[in-house]
Amino acid sequence: MTSTSIFLRSLAFNVLFYLTMAIWIVAALPTFLMPRSALVSMAQAWGRWNIWLMRVICGTRVKILGIGKIPKGPLIIASKHQSMWETFALFSLIDQPIFILKRELKWIPFFGWYLTKTGMIGIDRKAGMSALKMLVRMTKEQMHLGRQLVIFPEGTRRPIGAPPAYKSGVAMIYAEGEVPCVPVALNSGLCWPRRTFLRYPGIITVEFLDPLPPGLRRNEFMSRLTASIEGATAHLVEAGRREQARLFGRVPDAPVED
Repeated sequence: MTSTSIFLRSLAFNVLFYLTMAIWIVAALPTFLMPRSALVSMAQAWGRWNIWLMRVICGTRVKILGIGKIPKGPLIIASKHQSMWETFALFSLIDQPIFILKRELKWIPFFGWYLTKTGMIGIDRKAGMSALKMLVRMTKEQMHLGRQLVIFPEGTRRPIGAPPAYKSGVAMIYAEGEVPCVPVALNSGLCWPRRTFLRYPGIITVEFLDPLPPGLRRNEFMSRLTASIEGATAHLVEAGRREQARLFGRVPDAPVED
């Protein structure tokens, strides 16, 4: 596939992605009068739609590994974060998902209202320890209602190959929540890199890893979580690069990161 073809396909995908997002937002309006589960189901369908759209237009396939390792009931799903892709893709894979996000997203008309309706937890990143304590309390309450918390332990998207930068917040939530934690590795940044509109062909692989039981000491938890995610992610990235090399004859040039 040529660079021109990738550019044109990426352009078409992005136009359709945001256009159909607006359509889905309007179509979901009746769910404001329904239980939360109705809106969650519609948001999950929207996530599956985007996965399909990316496959058809950009030639990006998806492989899910280890989904049977997710226990029933409340838990933490701690995922590597390389791309916007996993924010909607993981939502479509979890039964009772709840995400932690920037509180400013809740201020967006309609879209933010939906986030509030589905119980997503907004956090003020500038509020420091007070915000973290509130976050721990809110996530504990939601998990004890049976929901499954999806958290990105590094706090923000990280480029492929960047050294890990795990935050302490995930350990605090784990210690207070007293629930299992499922690490998640992925290689989405190869096909949907951050800070560029280009979308590359290839295989995005998501792997749910062996759950960490509740009750581990904080240092042991962070060590096992980091080693599990980073080790599996390295293997997935290597496999993804080989697939892209097969498709292109080389690995596509990565965008410049700062």
